[in-house]
Amino acid sequence: MTGKVTTLLAASALAMSAFATGAMARDQIQIVGSSTVFPFSTAVAEKFGQSSNFKTPVVESTGSGGGMKLFCTGVGVNTPDITNSSRRIKEGEFNSCLENGVTPVEVKVGFDGIVLGSAKSGISLNLTPEMIFRALAKQIPVDGKLVANPNMNWADVDPSLPNVKIEVLGPPPTSGTRDAFVELAMEAGAEKVAMLANLKKDDSNAFKKIAHAIREDGAFVEAGENDNLIVQKLEANPNAVGIFGFSFLDQNSDKLKGATVNGAEPEFEKIADGDYPISRSLYFYVKKEHVGVIPGIAEFVAEFTDEGTWGEDGYLADKGLIPLPDADRAAVAANAKELKPMSM
Repeated sequence: MTGKVTTLLAASALAMSAFATGAMARDQIQIVGSSTVFPFSTAVAEKFGQSSNFKTPVVESTGSGGGMKLFCTGVGVNTPDITNSSRRIKEGEFNSCLENGVTPVEVKVGFDGIVLGSAKSGISLNLTPEMIFRALAKQIPVDGKLVANPNMNWADVDPSLPNVKIEVLGPPPTSGTRDAFVELAMEAGAEKVAMLANLKKDDSNAFKKIAHAIREDGAFVEAGENDNLIVQKLEANPNAVGIFGFSFLDQNSDKLKGATVNGAEPEFEKIADGDYPISRSLYFYVKKEHVGVIPGIAEFVAEFTDEGTWGEDGYLADKGLIPLPDADRAAVAANAKELKPMSM
């Protein structure tokens, strides 16, 4: 393993040298990735463009998985400098980066909650993770056997829920929100089902396969990475539910409301305190090889990790970012200032 890593790092250094000595073809930072991190990154990019001598970075929402794929493709002006992610980089993506001469620098920026939301005038839901699993899983146990999910209405899941059709608009498999949702909500719900809890003890891989499989019979519809389009669909259908980040709910609080989970509302304080159970960390990754070649990358990172930006009273908190604890922010900021390459 050590030899492989050494070889990959050598390839990365070679790519960096070739890029740095080539003619620079652009002078504007290019950022891709998570739709959840997009509004935070956009806010920082706009502030950065206004307050510095650098051009405003271009920020594109491609989804976490799509952003990682573009980011790890290689080094050069035709590849992005930074990718946002609503989950941590996967080992396979990290290895792909190294194999293609890319050295990622990881910056953990804060927390976000995953919300099951509806239109203000729409359906109201008081859920538990088990209810979420029983509503959206492809298969659930019935009389000791796994069967195709028979629950068509929310009341079929639990009589306390409305007797209306289950219609959920959710993110695609390439989305970090989807990854976090199945890990934090679906798995947690599956663990509450005795048959599956026992399966987890015996075969964790088989358990995950069941817990992560979302139904494909029309009750769950992949709605893409465009959260604004989801809002339009929810407003048009009061019985529909959408899955998205808390920050998006916060920015559209005049149009949307969130379901409670385990009795906790998806609110800033409850996510920060850990009372709201479906929460995750947010990141961005910097391409080390582009620092000092594409102008402004180190300065952009400094702006993002400034207390006035991501701190408790920073302007990103006003946009729904849940800040890291003080000590964690200090540690991340120190690593970010050094642009220290990450390790898995």
